[in-house]
Amino acid sequence: MKKLFVLFIFCFPMFVFCQQLELSNIVLKNLSGKEVNISDYSKKEEPVIISFWATWCGPCLKELSAIHNVYEDWQEETGVELVAVSIDDAKSIKRVKPLVDGKGWDYQVLLDENHELKRYMNVINVPFSIVVYRGEIVYKHMSYTPGVEKELYKKIKSIIKK
Repeated sequence: MKKLFVLFIFCFPMFVFCQQLELSNIVLKNLSGKEVNISDYSKKEEPVIISFWATWCGPCLKELSAIHNVYEDWQEETGVELVAVSIDDAKSIKRVKPLVDGKGWDYQVLLDENHELKRYMNVINVPFSIVVYRGEIVYKHMSYTPGVEKELYKKIKSIIKK
């Protein structure tokens, strides 16, 4: 019985983490204030990277900057789109637009001020990235280390070849 309980303790978080296989009908605002329904990204034929980040998260900024350096090439080769979802709260949300403008990121940036999408996707720590392809979440990745963007690119290339 003890072994079964221990097995349950280790497997349950994996089940909870993996249960979201599609995007919900959650509406967020972009930096211009326009509403964007996150489920619209499920309808695209090309892969979509949704990256959760925050202005106060150093690894998030490194990851998005590393992708920015190769993003144009990725788009040309795979058609991928990156959507950066800021989880900054009311205190730090005012820093998002100046930071994005200063970095020159040309991603779609959405604001998840109330953490509705973050909760739905069971995001615990940032950076957290998912790849959505033809209606399904096909890849999830947490944290950042230099070079992880290459792994992400390999994954994108492998799914579009299927």
